[in-house]
Amino acid sequence: MNFQDLHELLRMELLGRIESGSLTGTALARQSDFKQAHISNFLNGKRALSLEGLDRVLAAQGLTVDQLMPVELSAAEGESGSAGGVAETAAIPVVTAATAMDEPEIRPGAVIEMVRVGAAALRSNRWWAPEKYVRWQRYVAVRADAQQAAAMASMIAPGAVVVLDRHYRSLAAYRPQQRTLYAVRTGSGVAAGLALRHVELDGDNLVLRPLALAFPVQVVTPGPEETAADYIVGRVCVVVSEL
Repeated sequence: MNFQDLHELLRMELLGRIESGSLTGTALARQSDFKQAHISNFLNGKRALSLEGLDRVLAAQGLTVDQLMPVELSAAEGESGSAGGVAETAAIPVVTAATAMDEPEIRPGAVIEMVRVGAAALRSNRWWAPEKYVRWQRYVAVRADAQQAAAMASMIAPGAVVVLDRHYRSLAAYRPQQRTLYAVRTGSGVAAGLALRHVELDGDNLVLRPLALAFPVQVVTPGPEETAADYIVGRVCVVVSEL
């Protein structure tokens, strides 16, 4: 992470607090002893803060750099290039399907377990998501149940940990000439489920295709105020069959 990344993480955190109603730009300017125009330019991405200014804003909001770091990209116990040759890993929270679909930030109480995967590959992942999902915690994982695994047999084993990139909600193929595997919301409310499928767009409808012929093709139709991105929970970026 560099200084520019830290600026962006802080800006996103503050915008989230403003959007939730717990903070205003005027209050932040007063707390950090900045002119309101200066804070406004920072929040709108038009101006950066100095190191001193960054410290002032962090202190005003009771934040530390560690709190801004996404949990999935926190430092692993082993460093790359260490004496044991242990590559850097990232800790990903394993959660229920409902949590993966609905919770922007993963609460500690919602974490079932943690899984570690290679951090370098996660950092290089491309992303595309509508603005309302950009501040969601990016990486979460779910365990594939028997039905999810059977539908995508040969790609996913029963009980495998499936890591989702919730910042990739585009139906554009992630890699040329290769079908992308997605986690997709099916249904709504208490009837909502999570399917792991290849997805195509047919008009406004999402067509969910399994690998196994025994499973039917599903069609998901977004509502009038919804888009395909509201049903794509994320791209499957890592599958861990054994831990």
